[in-house]
Amino acid sequence: MKINDIDLWFEDECHFQQHGSRCTMWIPPEDIDPVVLQEPTRKSIGVFGAVRISDGCLIISQEKTFNNMTFLQFLKKLLPLRKPDHKMVVILDNARWHHAKALTPWLTEHQEIFRLDFLPPYSPDLNHIERLWKLTRKLCTHNRYFATLDAIAETIFCQFGPWSQPNDTLRRLCAIY
Repeated sequence: MKINDIDLWFEDECHFQQHGSRCTMWIPPEDIDPVVLQEPTRKSIGVFGAVRISDGCLIISQEKTFNNMTFLQFLKKLLPLRKPDHKMVVILDNARWHHAKALTPWLTEHQEIFRLDFLPPYSPDLNHIERLWKLTRKLCTHNRYFATLDAIAETIFCQFGPWSQPNDTLRRLCAIY
């Protein structure tokens, strides 16, 4: 198969914590000991995500848990985005639900047009969607207070909205050189 006939996607899961993320920031010198509020909770929003390398198109699905059934539902949502006359190849890590036996019938049924390729263990730097998670945290959660889980959900999904269409930001961010 020619490289031009492959629709290449990178897939991963991510949790966005309600307590946000703290990082180094600049503050005016007159502010002594600034306080960044933080919600004392472990609540988070779980997100399946995949980004197409050729045009930067993003697909997102919010989930309460990550398991073989929610992953299969995500793959079923991803497959219709395949470019016509292309084979869809999804690059992903080795999470246990990616290797579940429950996926085998569906993967076998679609093996002519769909394939999963796994990265080596412990190599998140090879998964290009990790860059998107980092950018999302930088733009949406760094040094911000979220009183409710809905507040963080609204913030991150507002960021994901424009990225659901082909765009140069993600195309450049996730490019393969």
